[in-house]
Amino acid sequence: MNRNLGEFEIIKTYFSALALSEKGAFNLTDDAAVIAIPAGKCIVVTTDTIVQGTHFLSEDSPNNIAAKLLRVSLSDLAAMGSIPAYYNLSIAVNSNTKSDWFEAFALGLLADQKKYNITLIGGDTVATSGPITLTITALGLVDKGKTIRRSGAKFDDDIWVSGSIGDAALGLKVATGKLNQISEANKNYLRSRYFKPNPRTLLGPKLVGHVNSAIDISDGLIADLNHICETSNLGAKVQITDIPLSNAAKDVLSIKPDYIDLILGGGDDFELLFTADKSFQKIKKKLTRALDLNLTKIGSIISGDSIQIFDQYGEIYPLPKFGYAHF
Repeated sequence: MNRNLGEFEIIKTYFSALALSEKGAFNLTDDAAVIAIPAGKCIVVTTDTIVQGTHFLSEDSPNNIAAKLLRVSLSDLAAMGSIPAYYNLSIAVNSNTKSDWFEAFALGLLADQKKYNITLIGGDTVATSGPITLTITALGLVDKGKTIRRSGAKFDDDIWVSGSIGDAALGLKVATGKLNQISEANKNYLRSRYFKPNPRTLLGPKLVGHVNSAIDISDGLIADLNHICETSNLGAKVQITDIPLSNAAKDVLSIKPDYIDLILGGGDDFELLFTADKSFQKIKKKLTRALDLNLTKIGSIISGDSIQIFDQYGEIYPLPKFGYAHF
C-alpha cells in the first residue's frame, strides 16, 4: 500500500536494514554512531548534496536518484585514494512523499552498498515544503600520509583521465529530449552515464604512491583541471584529439560538432583526472588490464597559471565556459 509514513517508521522500515553490517550504527536507534578507526589509517570525509530540479529531474526514478547520490560521494573518496567504508544520509522530502518512493530509494541504496562495500551508519529525515534535498556524508579509509590531493601536481607531469569524457553532459541532453537524432542504443548509453555514474573506487586506491594529484570530474573536465592548476600554482595544456570519447559521444559530435564545448565544460562524468610523472607509464598497462578500464593521457602540466587547449590543427582552442557553478 502506498501511504504516508512518519519519520521513525521510515527509518525502521526502509533504512535500518542498510546499517545492519556495522554494530556501531546500533541499527539506527541512537542519535549517533560509534566507529573504530583501524590502526595506521586516516578517515577521508566528504559531503555532497543533490537537489531536485538542479541535480536530478523530478521524474527520475528513486532508484536512480539513490545511485547518483551515493556515487557522487564515492567518487570524491576515490579521488583522494581512499576505500569506501561508511556514510550518513540526510533526506528532506515533501510530507506527501509516499511509501513506494522510500522503498525504491532504499533498494537503490542497498544495491550500491553491496556493489561498493559501504554501509549506512546514521543520518536524518525531515519534511520540507521545497524540492527534495538529499545529502550524504561519506567516509573512506586511507593509509596515514598517503592521501592524494589536488595540490600536488608538478611541472611536466602528464595529465590523465579514466574512462570517457562528456557522456553525462550529453546524457542530460538526451534525458531532456534535446538529442533525438542519435540511435536509441546511444541514447540509452548516454542516459545511463548521466543517471548512474561509475565512481572509480577501485582505481583511486591503486593510484596511491603513483600519482601526484587527482580530482574527480564533477564540475567538468576543464573546470576540474583548473582546480588542480590553481591549487598547485601551475598551468596545463590539453590536446582535444587526445580526450577519450565513447562511440555515443562521437556519434553526437558527427551531428553537432559544436557540442565539443559541452564535452570540455560539462560535468557529472565522475571519472578521475590525475597527474603523474613519466614513470606512471610503467604501471598504466597493468592498471588498465587489472581494472578493465582505459586510462588516457590528454596533456601535461606547464609553468604559468593558464590552461591551453589545442585543436587538431595545433591551434589554440578558445576555453569553453567552465563547468557547473552553484552560485
